[in-house]
Amino acid sequence: MQLAINVLKWPGMNVAFIFSFVLSNVLAFAAIPYAKRRPKGTATTWGEAMLASVYVFGTFFIAFGVVPHQFIDHADKNLHWNKAKILYGPFGILKPTALGGSFPMTIPYEAVRDIVVVLLHVYYFALVMFLWSYWQKRGTKKTSEVAMSTYGRPLVKQA
Repeated sequence: MQLAINVLKWPGMNVAFIFSFVLSNVLAFAAIPYAKRRPKGTATTWGEAMLASVYVFGTFFIAFGVVPHQFIDHADKNLHWNKAKILYGPFGILKPTALGGSFPMTIPYEAVRDIVVVLLHVYYFALVMFLWSYWQKRGTKKTSEVAMSTYGRPLVKQA
């Protein structure tokens, strides 16, 4: 007897969301090997600037547009996270007082969906800042040079 398990049919799995998330990260992190190849101060041609701007715009479009949309679409259609579905949490610790629990607020799954989307945006914003910093610092080497005397000896005693 052969048991076939289709991982993409598990609850919570969405091919469009996973593909767009992976694609946006691959496109974003592809800047690191390119930054290692391109020396700092190299003149940029008009064609290179246009190609880079289209690449960055496409990556941003996927990261900030497609990925959040696919998660919202998945949460609404597949997971049925709406205002009517209330978050109870593990062991009912988040069950609201209006429904007989002890938690003072009613948290619908729609709010959880929106929080996840905000966290996706925060992740991509932090990724953009990291890659921007990485690109600006490319080619600089950390040196531990010490001031030398006219005779070529260090002026500071090294440990």
